[in-house]
This record gives sequence, structure tokens and C-alpha cells, in this order.
Amino acid sequence: MNERTQHAALVGILAAFVALATVYSVVVPPFEASDELWHYPMVQTIAANWRLPVQDPAAVGPWRQEGSQPPLYYVIGALTTCWIDTSDMAKVRHLNPHVDNGVVTPDGNINLAVHDLEAEAFPWRGTVLAVHLVRLLSVAMSAAGVLLTWHIAREVLPGRPVLALAATAIHAFTPMFVFISGAVNNDNLVVPLSSLALLLLVRLAKPAEREPASPPVGRYLLLGAVLGLAALTKASSLALTVLTAVVVSLRALRRRSWREFIVGGAGTLAPLVIVAGWWYLRNLRLYGDISGLNAFIEILGQRDVPADLGQLARERYSFAVSYWGNFGGLNVPMPAWAYALLNAAAIAALLGLLIALARWLWARRSALASPITASLRRRLADWGRADFSIPLCVLWGLGVLIPWASWASVTWSSQGRLIFAALPVWSLGLAAGLPAWLPRRWRWGRWLACAFALFLLALAVAAPFAWIAPAYALPQPLDEQAVAAAPIRVEADLGGTLRLLGADLSPRKTQAGGQVAVTLYWQALAPADRDLTVFVQLVGAHDRLLAQRDTFPGLGRLTTARLEPGFRWADRYVLQLPETTFAPDLAQIAVGLYDPVTGVRLPVTLPAGGAPADHVRFGEVAVEALPGPLTNPVAIDFGQQIALEGYDLSALAARPGETLTLTLHWRG
Repeated sequence: MNERTQHAALVGILAAFVALATVYSVVVPPFEASDELWHYPMVQTIAANWRLPVQDPAAVGPWRQEGSQPPLYYVIGALTTCWIDTSDMAKVRHLNPHVDNGVVTPDGNINLAVHDLEAEAFPWRGTVLAVHLVRLLSVAMSAAGVLLTWHIAREVLPGRPVLALAATAIHAFTPMFVFISGAVNNDNLVVPLSSLALLLLVRLAKPAEREPASPPVGRYLLLGAVLGLAALTKASSLALTVLTAVVVSLRALRRRSWREFIVGGAGTLAPLVIVAGWWYLRNLRLYGDISGLNAFIEILGQRDVPADLGQLARERYSFAVSYWGNFGGLNVPMPAWAYALLNAAAIAALLGLLIALARWLWARRSALASPITASLRRRLADWGRADFSIPLCVLWGLGVLIPWASWASVTWSSQGRLIFAALPVWSLGLAAGLPAWLPRRWRWGRWLACAFALFLLALAVAAPFAWIAPAYALPQPLDEQAVAAAPIRVEADLGGTLRLLGADLSPRKTQAGGQVAVTLYWQALAPADRDLTVFVQLVGAHDRLLAQRDTFPGLGRLTTARLEPGFRWADRYVLQLPETTFAPDLAQIAVGLYDPVTGVRLPVTLPAGGAPADHVRFGEVAVEALPGPLTNPVAIDFGQQIALEGYDLSALAARPGETLTLTLHWRG
């Protein structure tokens, strides 16, 4: 492939990426991208006050834990948007208190924020305009990261332009990367800065035919400045200093020069300290921790018990899903078949890399098997001429993975996107590993990586329209015929705000651990003066609460404060019964409306009159015993000495003087 064709392909990849990421930035509603709810307030507060927030766990700001992040990305965003009046942020950033954040549920309720479509419509203004401008700025930053992957791939895989282009395309079209690139998120700056640092390190580590006698001071100073900018964007990039120490030591050993070591160390350290040192000293002064992570964790929260490697391994699916693409608040996934194919490709690439390593070792088996003393001089000479590009990439991958594993063991952070700082490395591994199964003489094998990149592109193109936009679409209005078809007629007036017209239940029989889907047919009567919450309950005998779902109307997509009178729609709620639900039982559905601030329920009026109530009940759901010898199985271990396997209870309630019989089933 000639240079002209390569550059044309590269321009095509970059153009496609910019177009795609821009589409994501427009299609995804404001604050519906991972952590954008917290990242943008950092931009806004800096633009409004030109001061950095001081973290106080007792009085958390709207930026929450992100106030502990280094500020470079936010300052650039503030410089871009400081001319915009964002005093409406609190109104636009209208949080959904019932969102299933980070949880994929069968019925939705995915909105991180409640949206006013009129206020968010184009032409943008106020906070909405500022968010979209910072998103577009993020797209430009991420495009630079894609370009840098091309340059890294050319250094690591010289003479293999197809694989270099494939690695660039894999980076560009990974759906989660495209999604984050169209959002307000500091990953969009740390990825290109880390990639630039890796590129500079790879070039410094390469042996040169003719090198000047004096150390390359300018290259060291440039590297140090880039390291400082990366450290001023995200603390995790400090792992690059380990690679820097390795490269400086490598160059000094090759040249047998203490001067190279001193100049290289000082030349990179000085700019790093000048650019970013003040931030880490500020952390030490304010929080007693140079990283500031103690304040971050205190606000974010942490696991009750630190996770070991086994626990992290059990969370591998959620990790992989959030690497390939899990949108919104990690609650808008792609279809399961997409993840199955992507994970299979990743496993194949990993095995391919192991095969390539085995081939490399086999080709050098005679040299590796020779006595060390007999070949020491030759080995040292070979080592001096060796290209350490691939080991450096591997080291950077480990430099991202190991700190992530340590972080995820303390916090609930099993998210694949958190290792995007090494995205060029992962993309290179996929591009090189997929064709490594085949002999190199089979030239068509390299196109396997291109086919994988095209598959990623297809998913990235489909995602905004097939999965993201529909997830946030308003409920469809119902006509008279659809309402009349409701199997259960209710006609209950909830506080003069909503009317429950009818309902449907499925199934009518369930078991412990099962689900009950409840479809409610609503009509808006009048907007309320505040946001009210709908509750849907499964209530067993003697008013025992078996399962409950609380959401804003429209499963978070509507608010009672902005309802249009007469609008009719249907919401489908899925109630999950606990594994320990008692059986047998006969349950009903209870529905009502309450104020989430005070907890006070609104009165319910039925057409037939009756006593005042704060909810309406209807339908019947039979909770049946699980199959097997035990009616109510449990699994409770008492010190590995004896285990309770199940129980039977003669009745759920008793009057004074009556007897209850509890039978316990034990296993020794």
C-alpha cells in the first residue's frame, strides 16, 4: 500500500470518526453520558468563578467526586464556554432521583436527568449550548488521539500499513470510545495526551543509526511537558513516569552515559513538576494526600469489603460490556449477540498474540539455549540494537491495568472505559492478534483486523439510532382503542394530577425470584406544582410488601410538573420478587402517587366512591411454591457446621391465643 493510499484511508477514518462522534454528541441528551452530570459542573463553576472547588464530603457540590480530578480539561472547557450565561444549570440539570444508574433493567428508568425537550431543542442556549460546545471540543481532542494511534502503530508495526490502519480504525470505531468522545469527560483529553507521551517514548527508545553525542534535551523537555499536561488532566497518567524512567535508563545504558541518565531524568522531571506539581501540592495541603483520592473516595463511596482478584474476575462481563459500549449511565446496552462476538474476537486476538510470541521464541531457540557466558557480548550488542517498541506498549498496558485493578478493588469501578488511556495499545493488540493465527505468507490474513474494524464501525453507526435514541424517546400517545383494550379497568384519580385508566398483568402466577410485568395506562389531568413519584407495589396477604418500583411518570421520561392535560400513554413496570419470597401467597397490585421530598401520598378517588385511600389495588397474582421437596428453600450456613435449607410456616398472621407452627429443615 503506497503512502498516498495510506493517507487517504487515514483521512477517511478520521472524517468518519469526527462525523460519528458529533452525531453521538447531538443524539445523546444533555447529562445522559457517563459521569457528565458531574464533569460539566466542574466546567461551569470554573467558568463562573475562576476558582477550583475545595472538596467537603459534608457539603458536596454538584460536581461530586470529580472536584478531586486535576483541572486541565475543565479549564479548557471553561475557556471555551465562559461567555455563555449558564445560570440555568440547576433547571436544566434536573436529576432523576429514581434512576437505575449502572443497572440494566427490563423496564427502563434509565434517565439520569429529567429533560425539557423544548429547552434542549436547537438552537441551543444557556447551559445546553455550553454542554454541546464542550462535547464538540471533546470530539476534536479524541480525533487527535485517533491520529496518534496511527503514528504509534507505524512505529510499532513498521512496514505493515494495513495493520496500522486497522489499529487506528479499531480505536476510532470502538462504540464506547465514540460515545465518550461525544460527552463532557476528562478521558477525552487524557487519552490523546497519554498517546502522545507513548509515541515520544517509543521514538526515544528506538535505536538510531547515527545519534548525536549529546543527549536530546529538547525531546526530553517536550516529553516532560506532555507528562505534566497529562498529570494535570488525570492522576492515573502518572504511570507514564515509570515508562519514562525505563526509557531514560535504556538510553543511558545503550550509550554507557551517566550524562544521558541525568539529563534525561532532569529534562523530563522539571517540566512535569513545573506544569503539574502545584496541583499535587495543593492536594497535600488541603486533604493530606498528594493524589487527593482520599477525598474522591469519601464522596464516591467504596466497597464494604475490598474485592480480591477472584471477585474482579467475576465482574469481567460488566467490565467488557462497558469497554465495547454500554451507553447512558451504563444502563443502555447493545444486544447480547454483539458482546458475544466482540468478546470472542478479543479472546481470539489474545490467543493470536500468544501464538506470535511462541513463534518468536521458537525462531530464536538456538540463541536462547546457548550458554550465557559464550554469547554475552553478542547478546549485549543485539540488545543495544533491539527495538523496544512492543515491550513499551505492553508496559504501558500494565501501567493502566494494574492501577485500575487496585482502584476497582476499593470502589465499584469495574468499567472497561477506565482503561481507555491505553486504547492505542489495546487497539494494536486486536489488530495484530487477530491475523496472528495464520502464517504471514497468507497476506489476506491481515484483512481480518480490517473486517473487525468494519464490524465495530457498523455497531457504532447503529447505536445512536437503534439503541440510544429510542431509550430516551417519550412514550407514544394512546388512542381510545388502545385504552379500551386494557384487560383491567381502573379509572382511579390520583390527586387530580394523573388518572389510572387501566392495567394489564403478566404473568398471573409467579414464584420466589420471579418477575411480574405491570402495564399501566395513564392519562394526565393537570400539571402539579412539583415532581411526584409513581409507586407500583406487589402486596401479599396481610399487607406484606413483596416488591416495589418507584419512578417518575414515563419511567423517568416525564415529570408531573410539565404534564400536558389529556395526554395518554402506557408504562410497563417489572416487579422483581426476592429469592426469599414466602409461598404460597395471593398478591395484588397497589399503585399510588407521592411527594419524594416529604413522602406524603396523594389521595386516590375511585369512580364508585368508597372510603378515602392513598392508593388503588387491583388484580391478583398467585405466588406459588418452587418445585422440589421444600416449600420455602433458603441457604443459610452457620459456621460451616450446619445449614438451614428451608422452612414451612402454618400461617402468616395469628390472633391472640392462636398457634403458629414453624418447621425448619436442616442439613448437618
